[in-house]
Amino acid sequence: MNETGGALSAVEVARVVDRAHRESWSTVLASVVRLTRDLDQAEDCTQDAFVQALRTWPDGIPANPGGWLTTVARRLALDGFRRETNLRRKLPLLVEDPVAPGDEEQPTDPLRLVFTCCHPALARDSQVALTLRLICGLTTREVAAVLLISESTAAARITRAKKKIAAAGIPYRIPADHELPTRLDVVLTVVHLVYTAGHVAAGPELRRTDLTGRAVELARMLVRLMPDEPEPQALLGLLLMTEARGDARVSEDGELVLLADQDRSRWDARLLAEGVSRATAALHLGQGRFVLQAAVAGLHVTAPSWERTDWTQVVRMYDAMMLSWPTPIVALNRAAAHSLVPGADLEAALAELDALSKETALASYAYLPAARADVLVRLGRTDEAADAYQTAISLTASETERRFLTHRLATLTG
Repeated sequence: MNETGGALSAVEVARVVDRAHRESWSTVLASVVRLTRDLDQAEDCTQDAFVQALRTWPDGIPANPGGWLTTVARRLALDGFRRETNLRRKLPLLVEDPVAPGDEEQPTDPLRLVFTCCHPALARDSQVALTLRLICGLTTREVAAVLLISESTAAARITRAKKKIAAAGIPYRIPADHELPTRLDVVLTVVHLVYTAGHVAAGPELRRTDLTGRAVELARMLVRLMPDEPEPQALLGLLLMTEARGDARVSEDGELVLLADQDRSRWDARLLAEGVSRATAALHLGQGRFVLQAAVAGLHVTAPSWERTDWTQVVRMYDAMMLSWPTPIVALNRAAAHSLVPGADLEAALAELDALSKETALASYAYLPAARADVLVRLGRTDEAADAYQTAISLTASETERRFLTHRLATLTG
């Protein structure tokens, strides 16, 4: 019911269901997977539950939307069991892990699903794509965007992974302790990508706090699961330091504010302190790519100002990352940081960025032409900078970023 006591409009219901999808997709799906042991069937039941919500919620929104969706999705799964001729074969699964429609989902279910999808029997790229689809509830198009691949490639990876899980009978469980290290790196990657998907979201909002919050929650679970490993500690520290700056990234009128221009008094001091503490603890435990990324974030948040950031040390961190994790994204971040070192050779920095333009993975990545535009502006090559800004505008899926880049272009061209 709406505030006047009447039935909700289709637009109002769609808005509520969309919010429930963002907040509850992964927990509803994980709960149904625990019942069905079948990813395809669980996904279908979960999607059908949201369709039912669109049909029935105009008469009144349930007090606990996530609980309602879980109950309906489980009931649909149970109905599917009853319709199947092989119910007797399925029945032992229900006895092994009985779930009544009103039961509470297990708090570790999302992490169970991450580890299931990150099984070493699956190709790494399929592990990542499938987990982003199931844990985040991202569309295939959104999965493709965060992985910098085509939509058809993302769809193929997800389909292959589901088929392999079904064919190989991969169990839905958190691996034994001795199995965790072999899956940890890809699990960390997935959690980081979940955060990335929320940090700069497609559409009207700059960020999706449901996704960033989910990533932080998963990172905390990983730390509890593997407290002596440096990389989970580092990832949690990295996410917390980034999350601490969240409110300062957007002005009062909803516009993007770059780190260089942020009011640091608006940063969340509590999250910042915990993030730095986690990152420091990770450094004492060992090294890895997330330890190095957390170190870079620490250099940013502990610097008195943007101008007094130790850019030379930032570049050193990226140099170390390139030795163990030589990806185009790391190379781009290194080149951008190199251009900010006091007295840097900007022509050399631009040459680094131009060389990266040949990387297929960066062909649709808006931050590359945006970084080129920034260096070109400082070199006084206005026309080329304007072209680079135009390219970046055409590639970004974030409306907030598009407005920011358009304003930069307008300022440049007068």
